[in-house]
Amino acid sequence: MRRLGTLAVLALASLGMAQTKIGNCEVTGPKGQFPIRPAIAGQLTVQTNLPGPGFWNGDSPATIKDGFEYCLAAYIAHRAGLDKLVVQNVAWDALIAGQTRNFDFALSQITITEARKRVVDFSRPYFSSDIGVLVRSADKGKFSSPASLKTARIGVQQATTAAKFLSETLKHPQNLTRVFPDVAGGFTALRAGQIDAFVIDTSIVLSEAAKSGGALVVVGQFQTGENYGALFTKGNPNRAQVDRILEALEKEGVLKKLAQTYLAKEWGVDPTSVPIWKP
Repeated sequence: MRRLGTLAVLALASLGMAQTKIGNCEVTGPKGQFPIRPAIAGQLTVQTNLPGPGFWNGDSPATIKDGFEYCLAAYIAHRAGLDKLVVQNVAWDALIAGQTRNFDFALSQITITEARKRVVDFSRPYFSSDIGVLVRSADKGKFSSPASLKTARIGVQQATTAAKFLSETLKHPQNLTRVFPDVAGGFTALRAGQIDAFVIDTSIVLSEAAKSGGALVVVGQFQTGENYGALFTKGNPNRAQVDRILEALEKEGVLKKLAQTYLAKEWGVDPTSVPIWKP
């Protein structure tokens, strides 16, 4: 039995299927199953816009070793035949405008939209997320429906689908809307009482509420049918291969496992338990 086990391990290794680690992520499956030609030889270069708790666990590219999107990138690197993963923190506006360069793709909780497709390409979806409403726990009683938002000071991150939803669907008064360049600034303003609520993807506000020590809570969410995808420069030849990797990871249950490992633990709550609000 011992010899058989050794032979089995050797057989797996010869097929490129031995378990290995990139950062803290244990990646499995056939290495080099869907090879790509990386932007920088010998490494997978992935861009994101930090912070991204649960998705990217750490404050800077140098400190991040796991998280849903980090480990997803690690899996993609492995299946593409690469051992090294390099993370770059870039500005959100430049990223979704297709202005960043010298990277393979971006993973940054980026919603796939037709407008964005005009300047960048997207992979197949790898995660679904709606728009959530984050408030101070002390004010929870004031927010029970979309109507309760009408006179509230609401923060959004610029150039996001949440900003568009707030303006075009909820038609929130412009004088009561405050736009932030990043989510961190919005969360800080909410804690300080400079705004009454902050709206962004449900996954993001659940993460912030979970780490607030009870100071913040998600009171509702709007079902918008949004999906996250990997962002590529227009016409990137590697997109088809990355789609094949994502399809394989979904079929193998890897995406579900990553969500359970990094997001459910981070949020501490089932997203389906958050009340659904209709515009």
